[in-house]
Amino acid sequence: MVTADAAARGLELAEGALAGDRRALARLLTAVENRTPVAESALGRLHPAAGRAHLVGITGAPGAGKSTLVAALIGEIRATGRSVAVIAVDPSSPITGGALLGDRVRMQSYASDDGVFIRSMASRGHAGGLAASSVAAATVLDAAGFDLILLETVGTGQSEVEVAAAADTTVVVQAPEMGDEVQAIKAGLLEVADIVVVNKGDRPGAQRTAAELRAMLTAVASPRLSGAVVGSGAAGAPAPGLERPHPKRPEVLVTTAMSGEGVPELLVAIARHREGLGSAEGGIPVRRARAAALVWALLGDRVRRRLEHPDLAASTAATLEAVVRHELDPYAAADRLLEMLQAEG
Repeated sequence: MVTADAAARGLELAEGALAGDRRALARLLTAVENRTPVAESALGRLHPAAGRAHLVGITGAPGAGKSTLVAALIGEIRATGRSVAVIAVDPSSPITGGALLGDRVRMQSYASDDGVFIRSMASRGHAGGLAASSVAAATVLDAAGFDLILLETVGTGQSEVEVAAAADTTVVVQAPEMGDEVQAIKAGLLEVADIVVVNKGDRPGAQRTAAELRAMLTAVASPRLSGAVVGSGAAGAPAPGLERPHPKRPEVLVTTAMSGEGVPELLVAIARHREGLGSAEGGIPVRRARAAALVWALLGDRVRRRLEHPDLAASTAATLEAVVRHELDPYAAADRLLEMLQAEG
């Protein structure tokens, strides 16, 4: 429930973010990450102002050089005169639950640039590379007027595909001679990629890896489905309204982020993909998937919070304990918890 004080504070921070106040923007993103009533109030004000930024997801296997590539992209974007925000989803600290801030350290050279805003967010144990709150954070940054928003994920494996539900353009980063192309297939990353980047192009085998990926993508080209990303069923079946078309196989590019080689071409490819989304046929499913991602995430969060409320906490704990003792299966436990909510009215 949003109190009057929280509503007033949320509106104040939202107006500050819209006016370009970086301190207000940072405080608002903290509220979003913590999912406070202040954030709920602010998002009510900011959501109508969003929808103009281009959201680019940067995902892929650990060690592929995603953060270095993001830093290089920032430089190229700024060279064109456009503003850019980065949401870098870090692994949560096992002690504090906060982000480890590794990406901020790597991108310190842009700290004084008013056209760049970098925010590290904790994954907080979320199963996938994107914390649920990062989708809401992207909405805040969009409304604040940033031209591009880069969503960099932690690189944790199969659940990285959930980035596709949040991004307009998904860039999957691979490294040469590491078997990453095989891992990408296992994780389903190539199925959600709009652009595949073989980074560390100065290493032996980079061009060969790119050629193998192009051949592979030609052979296995299939419609893109982001439904398995957010709000999918237990078997990974797409949830209604989450399907996204993938009209052609993704481009495969080679970059060397450390030197900047190939990065301008990547930015051109990202812009070219956005142009393809300009039509209603291409753009609406993307926006629908993003809206569904945010709504499903918030719904799940609210259901859990309600079940953890003091009124239901004891019954919730007892139900979970029954699963631990194998007295109740997880499906029956989920049904019981839903019945408890229904009984509450």
